[in-house]
Amino acid sequence: MRWLVGWSSTATGPAAGREGPSVLPVGAQLLWGDPDPLWAVGDWRPDEVRVVQADAQTRLAVFGVCGATDDQLRVGLFAARGGALRHLTAWPGSYTAVVQVGRRITVTGDLAGARPVFHTPWAGGTAYATAALPLADLIEAGLDVGHLAALLACPDAPEALGTGTPYEGVRRIPPGHALVLRGGARDITSYEPTASLAVAAPQIPPEQAVDGVREALIEAVRARLASPRHVPDPDGLDGLDPGPVPGMGPAERRAARGAPVPGIGADLSGGSASGTLALLAAGLPGRPGTLNGHGERLLAVTFNDRATGGGQDHCEAELERARSIADNPRLRHVVVAAGEEALPYADLDSQPLTDEPGPSLITAARHRRRLLAGSADHFVGHGARQVLDAHPARLADLLMDRRRRHLLRPVTALAKADGPSAQSVLVPFTVYRAARKLARTPYAEGIADTARRLMERQFADEPAPGGAVDASLAALAWCRPGPAARWLTGEALAQVAGRLGDAAIRSPGIGRPGEQRARAALARQAADHRVFEQAAEIRSQRLHAPFLDNQVVLACRALPDTLRVQPGARATVLRSVLSGAGVRDLPPGWGATSQLTHAAAVRAGLRTAVTDLVGLFDAPLLADAGLIEARVVRKALRAAAEGEPLPLDGLAELVSTELWLRRLLARRGTCWTGAAARQRALAGGVVPRASL
Repeated sequence: MRWLVGWSSTATGPAAGREGPSVLPVGAQLLWGDPDPLWAVGDWRPDEVRVVQADAQTRLAVFGVCGATDDQLRVGLFAARGGALRHLTAWPGSYTAVVQVGRRITVTGDLAGARPVFHTPWAGGTAYATAALPLADLIEAGLDVGHLAALLACPDAPEALGTGTPYEGVRRIPPGHALVLRGGARDITSYEPTASLAVAAPQIPPEQAVDGVREALIEAVRARLASPRHVPDPDGLDGLDPGPVPGMGPAERRAARGAPVPGIGADLSGGSASGTLALLAAGLPGRPGTLNGHGERLLAVTFNDRATGGGQDHCEAELERARSIADNPRLRHVVVAAGEEALPYADLDSQPLTDEPGPSLITAARHRRRLLAGSADHFVGHGARQVLDAHPARLADLLMDRRRRHLLRPVTALAKADGPSAQSVLVPFTVYRAARKLARTPYAEGIADTARRLMERQFADEPAPGGAVDASLAALAWCRPGPAARWLTGEALAQVAGRLGDAAIRSPGIGRPGEQRARAALARQAADHRVFEQAAEIRSQRLHAPFLDNQVVLACRALPDTLRVQPGARATVLRSVLSGAGVRDLPPGWGATSQLTHAAAVRAGLRTAVTDLVGLFDAPLLADAGLIEARVVRKALRAAAEGEPLPLDGLAELVSTELWLRRLLARRGTCWTGAAARQRALAGGVVPRASL
């Protein structure tokens, strides 16, 4: 795991920094020193940490992939010196910027939340980092059980989660905000325009909006391709193969030893989003997949799942589309065939400790097999659904804008989504009525209604797997219980309901429901992507998710709602993006969703691993914390494995949270060095079991 950490003290004048803390981050590189030091921790590549400096007290550090030139970084530094932050967040790529101007420190987060910033009071000032666990180590934080309850009960509701973390005293800044420290005192400020939160944003022509998405995606991909990076061979195989294993070349030996092949790669089995990134990367001017002048072809990976027990026709069609796309001289196609060993819930004992819990923990081993066949820099399409698709609550926004006729096509498509039935003719009216109700419901009332539903355990309207209409109707709300809420205890639900009630009082009017719920869904996906990165991490490999970049998020937000709500809008936009980039010959069926295959894989994995999962909940830590009753969860796991239509996403969240807790409490050691840190490590880690 890579992270940056620093702090700002309240000391001023010549005495500043002289009596600094006696702990230092382990394995860190100091970028600048007292009184407000900053470190880079972990295996950062040389091009991923850039520092420009105007003088001894005016400097800018950028961590991650940033497409700005050194001159542009200097312009951003001078703008930030005057207080402007937008310049620091508008460059292509995915990065965190830290600016020091005298005793003022500014740390920027991103719009999606994939690169969060955490902070905590410490040593009379404020410590900050891009990971929460090191700060929890620093202050010896206990577990915030209330936050874990909110994460399970309402995972996509910022009203319930707030700015907390699973660690008491460690907070995160919201997406689209920056942390500003002045002599240890902290302030959190927004750097994005907020006018669209209360009224409809000015609409631009759809063609112009799609052009903006194409330009943003191309710049995001180019930022990764243009970076002058070189990944050293961890086994010294960057030249001729020493060949201790006959018949294995450098690439095969890398894969055998758990290291990726140098170069640029992408998925062709991840849906239309990752396929778009692969084609854009391969089609940009210059050599495809160029690294330090080496003309390698882009490595396209297709994951061929043979153990789902269902959806085989879909898998075969996806494989055929991938082969058709990969029939390109600038692509090199690799098919990764997998059986039961790559199903969800497989190999749970080998999962690493991530910064926070997330449902990606149950699929990490599955994805690691695919990523091992990939390149050192690998594109994934995470976030495309959230930035391009229309959240169902946007139907209410259209009604608020008096655009009723634009609801006709989406509600008609929903009526056909679940197949013909006696109720199909009523679907358009039902959806319209739900959208109108949401448009007329004040924010505070909607949040209070969700709190009431939690207290009364009203989960009957949660959709069964595969119900598109029910899922859309459930999403037409200001807030809703998550899929795991039904298995929480009454005490845990009451605690979350109290959080929602407080939020409703604090923010009586927040604007348009569609925009707010779409932002919350994006933040949820970005947080899960971050857990995915850590859980499926491959040595010397970097995962790139351009759809979560600031400039791509902004470009996608400019898409008109009338375009977003149309059936197949995401595939249409991506086709237009590729067409504008010169890619027009796409195979039939390109843009088809992969949710059916994913659901079949999750159910097959649950069925295979049910005995171990039931054993996991024989004496669960979640029960010790008062969040669940072990007997209820064991019964639900057995029922789901037998085919009962229960929310599989909710069970995945329970399992992943229990796994994360066990990894955390079994941990020994600390992220810090020094006398105080060593004493804490010997005492047994960051969070004692007694805190449960």
